[in-house]
Amino acid sequence: MNHIGTQPLYTERLILRRFENGDAPMMFSNWANDSEVTKFLMWQPHESVEVSEFVIKGWIRQYEKKDCYNWAIVLKTLGEPIGNISVVNRNENADLLHVGYCIGKQWWGRGCTREAFSAVIDFLFEKVNVNKIESRHDPRNPNSGKVMEKCGLTFEGILRQSDFNNQGICDAAYYGILRNEWEERKEQR
Repeated sequence: MNHIGTQPLYTERLILRRFENGDAPMMFSNWANDSEVTKFLMWQPHESVEVSEFVIKGWIRQYEKKDCYNWAIVLKTLGEPIGNISVVNRNENADLLHVGYCIGKQWWGRGCTREAFSAVIDFLFEKVNVNKIESRHDPRNPNSGKVMEKCGLTFEGILRQSDFNNQGICDAAYYGILRNEWEERKEQR
């Protein structure tokens, strides 16, 4: 892989950019304090803006590493972050990156997560030269799987009781897309 770090990405409705110190109030109010948003995630809802500030400061420090990929999802019409998308795990030997995302429930069902994930997929294949991108979700959260499918990922199977989230131990439904599949899909667009 050719790690180049988090670069700004632009889509029709979104700007994907690095987090900034001033993003904490929006992060807190738009998604991080909502127990519905974090229901199937591994972190608890933030209890205060200070928690969001602490998290963002840690993320900003990570940007010094070339293998850090963590974007604020900014809706152009709003001008503030409504969620985030990031590489949460990697396997350098297999040229594989695992992507996770979350977005405020006000923007659920509007295609914003699909639009963000599609841009990240293109970036990771075109610029980072990854061979495979994967993602997973709790099967009790099927809408997350729908996002993955709309982005061209293929359902690969369920690992039973292999994960955990705020609901406890859970199954993990895995999806993936290989470089050659992405290239074929890109030619068809």
